[in-house]
Amino acid sequence: MAEAHPLPELPEGQSTIEHHLAYLKLAFIAEHYAALAQQAAQQSWSHGDYLAPLLEGEAAGRRDRATQSRIRLARFPVLTTLEQFRWDWPTRLNRLQGQNHFRLAFIKAKANVIFLGGVGLGKTHLATALGYTACLHGYSVLFASAIDVMNTLAAAKSAGRLKAELKKYTKPALLILDELGYLPIDKTGADLLFQVISLRYEQGALIITSNRALKEWPAIFNHDSTLTSAVLDRLLHHADTIIIEGKSFRMKDQLES
Repeated sequence: MAEAHPLPELPEGQSTIEHHLAYLKLAFIAEHYAALAQQAAQQSWSHGDYLAPLLEGEAAGRRDRATQSRIRLARFPVLTTLEQFRWDWPTRLNRLQGQNHFRLAFIKAKANVIFLGGVGLGKTHLATALGYTACLHGYSVLFASAIDVMNTLAAAKSAGRLKAELKKYTKPALLILDELGYLPIDKTGADLLFQVISLRYEQGALIITSNRALKEWPAIFNHDSTLTSAVLDRLLHHADTIIIEGKSFRMKDQLES
């Protein structure tokens, strides 16, 4: 029989119940149990009626903290939502196609969403809004620019820790690769990005935003047609491509003046 350990001396003014609740980090219950106990006595609640709201409040608090943690770990540059998006601005954008992905079925299917279009048309806004929605529904998410991913992995490769660093991009349920094609990629960068895409193939969902049409992607991947074909083969097997056309929303005031 295990030897019982004596309880540490209670802080002054703290009851045994409060001490245990603090140790167990049950903050909601610690704050409300006394008042609810008084209400339960006055209204002749059953033990279950008394316990239920305490557990519900504690669970809700933990869910909220977990959600905030997922949002923080996603590293969104700016938080955006679907409600904030200006669907009337692009001259070409299938609204139903875009909104359908907010059901998050593509994450369950470990599929891909690709946003293609010029600058300032809301590709990153929609990608971030999808990621934020995923966080709210319990999915782990990571947002990163394509260039940052390649630079981080290149540094890790030089330091002999590439395998460990790759896990950062393969572990989340959803990875958002932003701004693919905005800056030139050398052979090393192209190879590293291919590894990320290849490792996530049918293992996790991926969102990519790019200002280049798919036919221009060989230029993104250092004009390596073989590598580009391998990338597109994996990306497009389970993917929905959303085309956005129009003038930059960031130039809206100048265009309308």
